[in-house]
Amino acid sequence: MVHSSKFIDEAKVYVRGGDGGNGCSAFRREKFVPRGGPSGGDGGRGGDVIFEASRHYNTLFHLRMNPEHTADRGRHGEGSNRTGRNGESLIVKVPVGTVVYHWDTGEQIHDFTFDGEQFVVAKGGRGGRGNQHFATSTHQAPTEKEDGIPGHTYTLRLEMKLLADVGLVGFPNAGKSTLISRLSAAKPEIAAYPFTTKEPVLGVVSMDEFGRETFIMADIPGLIEGASEGHGLGITFLRHVERTRVLLHLIDLSEFNEKRPVEAYHIIQNELGSFSEKLLEKPQIIVATKLDSAQDETRLEELKEFCEEQGLPLHVISAITGKGLKDLQRATWALVKEAWESAHDEPDDDEQVPPPSPEDLLKL
Repeated sequence: MVHSSKFIDEAKVYVRGGDGGNGCSAFRREKFVPRGGPSGGDGGRGGDVIFEASRHYNTLFHLRMNPEHTADRGRHGEGSNRTGRNGESLIVKVPVGTVVYHWDTGEQIHDFTFDGEQFVVAKGGRGGRGNQHFATSTHQAPTEKEDGIPGHTYTLRLEMKLLADVGLVGFPNAGKSTLISRLSAAKPEIAAYPFTTKEPVLGVVSMDEFGRETFIMADIPGLIEGASEGHGLGITFLRHVERTRVLLHLIDLSEFNEKRPVEAYHIIQNELGSFSEKLLEKPQIIVATKLDSAQDETRLEELKEFCEEQGLPLHVISAITGKGLKDLQRATWALVKEAWESAHDEPDDDEQVPPPSPEDLLKL
């Protein structure tokens, strides 16, 4: 069965650590050992459910198709003080950029930011004690034993955020899909109606023919006024902009866009700021698009004047004819490298706060 390559960015999963094995009630019965004492072994510990970030996954589709994950249970204790075998832990792969939330409380449990990162999301139960532990000077032949403790169970919400260097933002039909198709090998759907792009598209932009210097660009579905409040495609994709290092704000110069360029700029900036003030702090390039279709020169002049007053970098392009693309690509690459260096020198606030420990998780 072949599935379409849809961008699945949310999934509800159920995880359960393995149950601990039961303790054993047994007594020594060797031939020359009269009145043999208790010899019941302990049960084994249940396995943990562990999430591991992997760069080989780029959607949560596999977890939607298989939402239940239970680790191996511990084996029961046996006679002759033999402890049951511990259950094997279950490792579940998730894409890098996945954030795990508790389904009922909405509390963030963990944020996977690099390949190979592991986190225990459900601990296995402890094994029960055998009757050897209950012997005392006055109670030398105990039959008591403990059952194993069930593994911890949770219902989790997984949310994947794109990990891209550059995010393209702007109104629907601002030319984002056309731009990413010209600068990378990505092939998004392109048409002349609103919301052509209904899911984020990633493209790798290479600065040379050998691919030694590259950055990842994300075509974020078009925003509209009120997107931060859920209008249009809403905040479904606004969160993907959070992790981009650089923003390219595309503004349509053509007369088909009813809004004047400066007005369009303010609306999108307001939506970004309403969602998160941090988005307004990201390095940003204003990209005036569809120069080939622009007949009213005053639209471009207004935007140029505004950008000069605000100190905003402006690039005027035509993705159809290719005009201005090389300059834009070089300017974007320069900002990306600056962002990389800045991130390396000064860790993000999120990295300064240690993630929740497995013990914290068990308190939920």
